Amino acid sequence: MRSKPPEKRAVKRMQKNNDHLPPPAHHQEATTRTLAHYDRTADAFREGTRDHDVSQNIAALLRHIKVPPPFVVLDVGCGPGRDLKTLTALGHQAIGLEGSAALAKMAAADSGCEVWQQNFLQLDLPAAYFDGVYANASLFHVPLDALPRVLRALHASLKPGGVMFSSNPRGENQAGFQGERYGVYHDLAAWRALMIQAGFIELEHYYRPSGLPREQQPWLASVWRAVL
Repeated sequence: MRSKPPEKRAVKRMQKNNDHLPPPAHHQEATTRTLAHYDRTADAFREGTRDHDVSQNIAALLRHIKVPPPFVVLDVGCGPGRDLKTLTALGHQAIGLEGSAALAKMAAADSGCEVWQQNFLQLDLPAAYFDGVYANASLFHVPLDALPRVLRALHASLKPGGVMFSSNPRGENQAGFQGERYGVYHDLAAWRALMIQAGFIELEHYYRPSGLPREQQPWLASVWRAVL
């Protein structure tokens, strides 16, 4: 496992005015408490998510990558490595990135893939290295005013024309702690604006689980191409 690559306390309405954005100390609290939660609950988290079917999400990423396979894919917030194993089984080179030390160790052992232990506030990624970035149920943990910097870093890690997938629990742009996990719950318009600002164009979006009424689809998934 590498540390670096080679080169609801009450949920509060997310503020759009910069004067009301959380200070940097809040970023650290959000990150530290969230990662400590995942460290404590790593085994239970692995068992609770082991059988989740996200094949629709993986397929959405892969079908938009235009270079010949195999692809180099960064799994952002890879957790215990479930999707790393799937990507590898499909013939691709998958690298994990995980902030929780316990989950990163688990992911490396379970998947056999290289896993970089980094949190979103301290990303150190190689430039123009990946064909795809896969961020399934992870980026919603990033505080809003830190998110543009994180998205730019992910953009910069993609090769020209590379593809990024994201899936987050959707909401009405509220933010705060639910238990010991911090989250920001974007709607489509807010997420779209953030991604465009970071230099992406939208390829598709959909809600999950598929085949249900919208009110029973808590997940917003989207696919983007790096263009700037």
